[in-house]
Amino acid sequence: MTSDESKFGNIYSHQTRVRETQFQSMALALPGEEETPLVGGDTLQSPKSHTRDIHVLSLAFLLVFLSFGAAQNLQSTLNTEGDLGTTSLGILYLSFTFFSVVASLVVRVLGSKNALLVGTTGYVLYVAANLNPTWYTLVPASVYLGFCASIIWVGEGTYLTCAARSHATDNNLHEGTAIGGFNGEFWAVYALHQFIGNLITFFVLSDDEQEGMSKRSTLLFVVFLFIMTFGAILMCFLRKRGVNSKGQHELSGADVGACASLKSLSKSLVNALSDVKMLLIIPLIAYSGLQQAFVWAEFTKYVVTPAIGISGVGSSMAAYGAFDGICSLLAGRLTSGLTSITSIVSVGVFAHAIVLILLLLDFSITSGWLGTLYILFLAGLLGIGDGVFMTQLNALIGILFKHDTEGAFAQLKIWQCAIIAMVFFFAPLMSFNAVVVIMLVFLCFSFIIFLWLALKVGRSSSPSTSQ
Repeated sequence: MTSDESKFGNIYSHQTRVRETQFQSMALALPGEEETPLVGGDTLQSPKSHTRDIHVLSLAFLLVFLSFGAAQNLQSTLNTEGDLGTTSLGILYLSFTFFSVVASLVVRVLGSKNALLVGTTGYVLYVAANLNPTWYTLVPASVYLGFCASIIWVGEGTYLTCAARSHATDNNLHEGTAIGGFNGEFWAVYALHQFIGNLITFFVLSDDEQEGMSKRSTLLFVVFLFIMTFGAILMCFLRKRGVNSKGQHELSGADVGACASLKSLSKSLVNALSDVKMLLIIPLIAYSGLQQAFVWAEFTKYVVTPAIGISGVGSSMAAYGAFDGICSLLAGRLTSGLTSITSIVSVGVFAHAIVLILLLLDFSITSGWLGTLYILFLAGLLGIGDGVFMTQLNALIGILFKHDTEGAFAQLKIWQCAIIAMVFFFAPLMSFNAVVVIMLVFLCFSFIIFLWLALKVGRSSSPSTSQ
């Protein structure tokens, strides 16, 4: 009897060990975890597997946009014949606006990673066109870049939000905190493109004399092309996201019918515009585009260049980018929900109001280095505001629009780019003071509407969308 019990115990122990081995093997083979390195016996996805993608995405955008951003800032000062530079930017953002209408559909078909890869080609072509800037090179490049920009930015917003939500779910974190943190890191690194790109511009174009300016600008754009190429290569190392923001598998071109896709797109756009929350966000979105166009064209042309010269565009925009990056990082870290977003946006509004009032009063300092410091001070305040608006608008959309993230980010770019295009086309027809007055009025109006949104959503939202 004792022998039988011993045999029975051995058999039971063996079966138990087999079951444990099978369970561990199944745990190691969980779907979606095949890319996670098995270190130290960990069987669950490490938090770094999500943050790694944001590091790669942020660095790739930095390399691509430090070149494009610097080239964009120089358009109104280098390509002045027939207002080629300003007009090309207007065409770029008009194209951007038009293609943003269908950008969400393109991103759904291509997938967010492929949309990012395709999007980089337009930026490379635009910078290459500046090696021989004519109406026949710069304008077609601007039109194509409008398409590429629309899909790269919708793809970025979708990819980052999807990664943040996955990070929050896998690590049992508050979703708003994860989205805010990821947006803070991305926009902080992205904002450095103004700092680094314009420092390169400053050193290459440090001599304001027109003699030799063409050769130096050619060298500058060649350097930018090499940097952009590295950024495009880095984008290839992003992991594909197997599901979109709605938890469904991303569609390929073979999986989507044209009629069904267009019907879905139309429904998405109509639903977004019929959503009261989106309607209340649109004014602040529009102002974010207005202030960017103001910095790129009006501020550099009418404030910076007369005070400290063309080379000063590089140093002032470097200061703008530095404060933009620092503020983006801090704003992202402090974001946790609607209440924190409202407080942070208030800081950005205050910073921009100071700049606009000083410009409207025509306050200036003309003496030596104090005058330069004053220009850098204004640029820094503008950078603080931009850092606030970009991080908080993207975080707000990620938090409030969970059921159609692609469509919501498409709306963000449609309204931003429509306003930017209008500035490039119509600002040359108005005085600088008139532009400043319009900006100040629009800033106040958009902030009041945003506060209404905060009160409206704050009363009805669940704890998951506000804190």
